[in-house]
Amino acid sequence: MTETPNPHIVDSDTLTGDVHPLRRAVLALGSNLGDRLAYLQGAVTALADTPEVDIVAASPVYETAPVDSPEGAPDFLNAVLLIDTMLSAHTLLERCQAVEDAFDRERAELHAPRTLDVDLIVLGDRRADDADLMLPHPRARDRAFVLQPWADLDPDAEIPGAGSVSDLLGKLDADGVRRRDDLELELP
Repeated sequence: MTETPNPHIVDSDTLTGDVHPLRRAVLALGSNLGDRLAYLQGAVTALADTPEVDIVAASPVYETAPVDSPEGAPDFLNAVLLIDTMLSAHTLLERCQAVEDAFDRERAELHAPRTLDVDLIVLGDRRADDADLMLPHPRARDRAFVLQPWADLDPDAEIPGAGSVSDLLGKLDADGVRRRDDLELELP
């Protein structure tokens, strides 16, 4: 069931017609197989080529220990993108999944190593609790590998209904999250 914070406010994703309001979204990127940086860069390029998506900023790249992954899984490279978009939540999610698929993402086992992960974390103040879409992302508040790069881009950011990104990050163990200043994502 999809909900909005105020029942008297129209959910912009249900508007008819071709125009949706411009909203800020946060996307989390991750890769722990193959040429990890090339996969992250490929995601940035593919998302930048998406109509109605404007990449505003890319965070520094972090190397992180896998969380909830099978034993022996390799470390991830992670980054966060801030984008402005007029796409609906479902259309943006579909685009994120299409980008993953373009880079041979396999969905065989939950938390298994992967070539590319593109997660929709927030889309404005949109809230959703559908079978295929949950906003804000339900585990983002507990993931230092999402919160740290996001805080680098926007230290005042908030997760709707959860609180300040900086405050949430302060409650987590971020020892396994290492900034890689030798790696950088280029915005097209």
